Amino acid sequence: MALIAMVAYDPPGESRTALLRGTLESLSRTVDFRKHRMFVVSNGICDESRDLLNFWTASTLTRTLEPMFEIIENGQNIGTARGINRAWENRKPGENCWKIDSDILLHEPGWADKCDECIARDPTIGIIGLKRKDLAESPNQSKDHWGHSAPSTLHMLPHNPGETWLIVEKVYHAMGTCQLYNSALLDKIGYLVQIGTYGFDDSLAAVRCELAGFYSCFYPHYNIDHMDHGGTRYTKWKEQYAGERMAKYSACVQAYRSGQRDIRHGPDEDLS
Repeated sequence: MALIAMVAYDPPGESRTALLRGTLESLSRTVDFRKHRMFVVSNGICDESRDLLNFWTASTLTRTLEPMFEIIENGQNIGTARGINRAWENRKPGENCWKIDSDILLHEPGWADKCDECIARDPTIGIIGLKRKDLAESPNQSKDHWGHSAPSTLHMLPHNPGETWLIVEKVYHAMGTCQLYNSALLDKIGYLVQIGTYGFDDSLAAVRCELAGFYSCFYPHYNIDHMDHGGTRYTKWKEQYAGERMAKYSACVQAYRSGQRDIRHGPDEDLS
């Protein structure tokens, strides 16, 4: 069993209900909610999105006969990292935790179980993500999606007779669209952290993961689509917001690597 956490947010005057609906429907088709529980954290959503979440909560309870889907209401945008942390505060001992975006489509059942199995096979996996089609990481590429010069490498996980062979792709940074965090990693680093309300939480986590003695990887065998193709006021704002904080991000990475900043963070910390 794993905890699945997702933040929902509708920018003022820009409903993202259709994207949220697509994500929830794909989760309903591909996740067994008798085995996994999910928290959706509202960082401020429109009435249509709230009605959708309430309906989905009721329908999930009807199928599972247990409260495996819960809504955490913030009422305001406290940021992606702190929003996810609100859900992760419900983590049970030894429970791995997902961070997923609210604008993705997952097409094939079993992805949550398979990534759990990967961590069970190799406990040094800190973060394992599903791989979007627009990413550049490959053993055949000289640079990855982030411009790092080291190519990715394929790694066969430990295997016992009768088990399925499992191969992951070791990378510098498994983009945070759909990521599973090893409970043992979270025991060491605590919670996600970012610079303000958007961006860099996953890339900072990748650095912290490495320094904690784990590695990041993709399980690239499941199809995942990112529905938000950009061009909206919100996506333009995100690009500008992240760009303005790039220098601060680089300084934070150097502080982690030099030991000047602790890699462990509480649920409400902010690096602004």
